[in-house]
Amino acid sequence: MIEEIEEAMILYTKGNKIKHDVAHFLKVHQYARLIGKLEHLEKREQDILEVAAIVHDIACPMCREKYGNSAGNLQEKEGPALVKELLKDFSLDNDFVERVCYLVGHHHTYQDVDGLDYQILLEADFLVNADESNLKKEAIEKMKINVFKTKTGKELLNHIYEL
Repeated sequence: MIEEIEEAMILYTKGNKIKHDVAHFLKVHQYARLIGKLEHLEKREQDILEVAAIVHDIACPMCREKYGNSAGNLQEKEGPALVKELLKDFSLDNDFVERVCYLVGHHHTYQDVDGLDYQILLEADFLVNADESNLKKEAIEKMKINVFKTKTGKELLNHIYEL
């Protein structure tokens, strides 16, 4: 199922000229998968996390077209409806889809994190964004203190960014 959703998300881009979007979600998915496995998530929670990581930025192309940018708050606003549409042809129960939509609708919100799947998605997305945005070490250290909670996420952040 995960691979089929990955393929669907790649095809969803419909020739989107910003190849960054595909590379980004593939990297976020890989980090989320790794952190989730090393943090010993239950299978269902791991699957929800991985699907959310794949589709977390589904709204970026539409937001660029509609608003002229893909700011996090716009992605959170527009993403859940797009996720429901993309996932409708997969055999996923309503609670699974709703949780994925919730995570997509909050993946730039760092307070009131209500589950390990949510926490790991934030960490995986930041691991990739820090590199893609060439963030300074001070900003990365601040995120480590304020956002990162998992042992694995912190270890990866420390190693990758030489903290």
